[in-house]
This record gives sequence, C-alpha cells and structure tokens, in this order.
Amino acid sequence: MTIDHRTAVPTDERIRSLHERFAPTEEAFRLVWTHCRIVCEIAEDLLGRHDAGLDHALVRAGSLLHDIGVYRLYDAHGRLDQRNYVRHGVLGHALLRDAGLPESLGGFCSRHTGVGITREDVLRQRLPLPVADHTPRTGEENLVMYADKFHSKTTPPTFVSAATYAVTVGRFGADKAARFTALVERFGEPDLAALARRHGHPVT
Repeated sequence: MTIDHRTAVPTDERIRSLHERFAPTEEAFRLVWTHCRIVCEIAEDLLGRHDAGLDHALVRAGSLLHDIGVYRLYDAHGRLDQRNYVRHGVLGHALLRDAGLPESLGGFCSRHTGVGITREDVLRQRLPLPVADHTPRTGEENLVMYADKFHSKTTPPTFVSAATYAVTVGRFGADKAARFTALVERFGEPDLAALARRHGHPVT
C-alpha cells in the first residue's frame, strides 16, 4: 500500500489529541503517552544508527500510537484489566480504524506484542485474540515492536536491558528467543543509561 504522508501520517499533535480523547483518566494518559514517547525516542535512536531505508515518519507515528489500545482496558474505576492485556494491540487497531486512520498505522498496534504472536500461539495458548497472525509485516513494524521491548509501564516504569528481556522472552520458547536475538543483531541496542538519566526511570 502506497501512503501519501501529507494526508495519511498524522502529526504528533493529532496523535497526542487522540491519546487525550481516549484516555479514561489523566493518570492513564501520562502512563501510556510517556511510554509511547520513550519508545519513539528509542526507535528513532536505533533508526539513526541502522537506517536500513525505513520510513522515519511512519516509525514515529507508529511508535506514538502503538499502545493506544491500552485505554480500552480500563474500567469505570480506573483499574486496568491485566487478564486481557494481551488484547490491547487488537483493541488499538480497531480504535484507529474507527478514528479513520489508515490500516498501515493500525498494524503497529496489533502486531507489536512480545516479538509477535503467531496463529499457532493464539490456538496453543488459547489467547483471547482473533485466530490470525499478529506478527510484524514491515521493517517499520519490526523496529517499533523491538523498541517497545526496552521500556515497561510497570510501577514505577523501567527501562529493560536486552539481557533481561532475552531471559523473559525465552520462557515463551526457543523460537521467541531466537527472534529477539535476530532483532538485536539487526537493529543493535539503545543507550539505556542515557535514557535512564533523561527520564529518571531505572534500568533492569
């Protein structure tokens, strides 16, 4: 699909307004928007060092939008539905579709969880997701998915080293660990120490 960036890729201001529109509370907005901005920083840093011909505007928009579906998992009391958290990607994709954004942006939402969720993963783990392939399809989606692995919306938020994430993802199978290793080799590792100093989040 050919994208006209003059009309299809939203500005940072429009993306922020979408976050503000859908966030159920100010606290939820701060948590998700801050995470998305940090993932954008990470992705752009990696892109600057390992360009590989990727579309910078698309990477930026995808980074800032990838977690917007998290807002759909808050209840009326501001509590996050952790049991169905795996659904935040497909919820975000649907949210962007309903908002009139192109499918090329929705994919950053539905295909960034873990190192990608396959059809077989959905069936084997009985995940509450459509039975389909939810793995990145483009270089831009791969980069945003990878950048997302280095920051967590925990309490408090933390940066996650490649070594720490490798252990975590390895629990889901050797294929997932190999997938992450390939991404490290492709894109390199971000400077988490500098990011930690800038944002005041520790590195685990």
